[in-house]
Amino acid sequence: MKTTANAEQNRLKAQHKARENWRLWGPYLAERAWGTVREDYSADGEAWDYFNHEQAPARAYRWNEDGLGGICDEQQRLCFAVALWNGRDPILKERAFGLDGNQGNHGEDVKEYYFYRDATPSHSWLRFLYKYPQAAFPYEDLVEENLRRDRQQPGYNLLDTGVFDESRYWDVEVFYAKASPDQIHIRIKVTNRGPDAATLHLLPQLWFRNTWSWENETERPQLAMTTPPDKASFAVSAEHSTLGDYFFYGSEEAQLLFTENESNQALLWGDENPTPYVKDAFHRFLINDEKAAINPASQGSKCAAWMQIELAGGEQTYRDFVLSARALRKPFAGHDKLLALRYTEADRFYEQLLPGGDGEDLQIMRQALAGMIWNKQFYHFDVDRWLQGDLIPPPEERKKGRNHAWRHLRAADIISMPDSWEYPWFAAWDLAYHCATLALFDVDFAKDQIELMLSERYLHPNGQIPAYEWDFSDVNPPVQAMGALKVFRGERIQRGEGDISFLQRVFHKLLLNYSWWINRKDKDGLNLFEGGFLGLDNISVYDRSESLPRGYNLRQADATGWMAMFSLNMTAIALEITTRHSEYEDIAIQCYEQFLALADAIAGGGENGLSLWDAEAGFFKDVITTPEGVGHHIDVYSWVGLIPLFACEVIDQRLLKNAPRFRKLLQRHKGGLFHGKSICACPAWENGRGEHLLALVDERMLPRILERLLDETQFLSPHGVRSLSRVHAKQRDL
Repeated sequence: MKTTANAEQNRLKAQHKARENWRLWGPYLAERAWGTVREDYSADGEAWDYFNHEQAPARAYRWNEDGLGGICDEQQRLCFAVALWNGRDPILKERAFGLDGNQGNHGEDVKEYYFYRDATPSHSWLRFLYKYPQAAFPYEDLVEENLRRDRQQPGYNLLDTGVFDESRYWDVEVFYAKASPDQIHIRIKVTNRGPDAATLHLLPQLWFRNTWSWENETERPQLAMTTPPDKASFAVSAEHSTLGDYFFYGSEEAQLLFTENESNQALLWGDENPTPYVKDAFHRFLINDEKAAINPASQGSKCAAWMQIELAGGEQTYRDFVLSARALRKPFAGHDKLLALRYTEADRFYEQLLPGGDGEDLQIMRQALAGMIWNKQFYHFDVDRWLQGDLIPPPEERKKGRNHAWRHLRAADIISMPDSWEYPWFAAWDLAYHCATLALFDVDFAKDQIELMLSERYLHPNGQIPAYEWDFSDVNPPVQAMGALKVFRGERIQRGEGDISFLQRVFHKLLLNYSWWINRKDKDGLNLFEGGFLGLDNISVYDRSESLPRGYNLRQADATGWMAMFSLNMTAIALEITTRHSEYEDIAIQCYEQFLALADAIAGGGENGLSLWDAEAGFFKDVITTPEGVGHHIDVYSWVGLIPLFACEVIDQRLLKNAPRFRKLLQRHKGGLFHGKSICACPAWENGRGEHLLALVDERMLPRILERLLDETQFLSPHGVRSLSRVHAKQRDL
């Protein structure tokens, strides 16, 4: 029985039909913008050192903003987030603290406790929780103790410091509910979890991203205090040339503070400030009692509503706000009802998404998807402009340094991030997997993400997909075709029909990437691939991104397995398109023939006889060849040898009836025969549903791999599959 569309689904439908832009505002504000490659203008490329956490309160960001539980518009012109002060810290709590990549004994590591409690894909409902200690935040202790520890020791975390003892902390929960795409109702609930009375300084902040300090003659947006309407205690107007006018209202009395979102150059570099009102003004006003730090004219590009809240132990209170593109006469009319309604609508949306799911399963899924939604981020990076610099040119070394071959890359988009604090930059292969999940509840956004990475602003003219900002030229597994297929199939299930036009668009771009892999990563034409790092830094005994000595070559089981999967994915996409456009059958045949050539090479059918399959061990392994051409298996049991399992596709009768020549090709190869040898599992016969399984691993290989995979003394653990077999806990000499 078909279910009636719920309110959230109707909003997504309105977005799909371009009737309403519910994506205009969302949780697009990063948890961290400092320590990123984009903000690094150094000669040596040490991004962590060039712009660190200590500078963030006083230094304007060039490319994008950050904040605590915040939101912004889709071009990050106007931002809103929460700032806090417990009366003891040396700075306001405006952003989550963590260790940079040089401080953490396990790399970069956020040292805070915050939770993405809930979210809907239209961002009609968002819920965020942050736990703030009432004692002074132990910034120095966290840095110094983690520096003392080595990689064999656990990280030293905020809970270990004792600041949460006796529950002496604040719960600060932020709720967002949209009345319309450009009217957002906000509630900040504060709870004293400790046993004694305590005081919290709450400073909701509204500010414009700094777009004016980097070039001359740039129009500057402005915030200003204005007359509050009925039932509002204060009001702020926001004027922006492209976003338009917005109004910010508060229900409770607050002191409005104004400054400019500009660097405190005097503090940072000893230069004269172009304005007396700079980014760290609220810190100085509140903590250092510098009354002259804020603008007495009550205007600027950054403002805060300062509220001092005192609560007894266990007591809670809340403050309400509204951000609207229209001036409202009664901004808080229906405020409580709207919050309750959006929460109820979120319940209905997730219940229909997992019909029949019990309470625990439903909550797990809902929390997981909330994390996906909250980790959307405005990502801004114009590489050519970054290399050239702004009014002050950067060091000459940068012009031939990091990412200099990617001058075409111009990003100003909402992208699903691996993590809004630890990895606040897109990672192309992570994103393909994100899209498979995003398609479960927002297929249009998932499609947009797939196409974005393949657009002319991202895809290199040579066909390479950018990896991540630390090195766009690094090589990641070719999983975009897999992601596109999953999104396409997800839409077909949801809407009854797949978007063939979408598949065509991405297929043409994927062919460029496919050619790049064939031509660049199979340099000897052996159909055995190398890739280097391939996004997996925990499965190899050495850094595969580094070059080998002259004359030595590495043939990677995982790279070749990924390429076999890529070939089958492309085969399946071409067959899907063939159901509407018969000329694509030729490309399906070409991709499948390439898969067979890969399978033959992996099995040792090439002219040099190198086989990545170790028949004695029953496992796929990397092969290293000497200058004399002798190949040696690298005896490591890791995910390297499991990845060839991913190369499999199921082709059904619906596809085969529109591709008669492809069907004959399957029959000709009789179960994976190639040059008279059985090299893979591609049976000419069908199962009871009329389906063909095309797979790299055949019926002889699969049991032997599974024997290791399902063995608890090797790969299988209580928490999933290990990256490295447990045999290496004892067998360390390779």
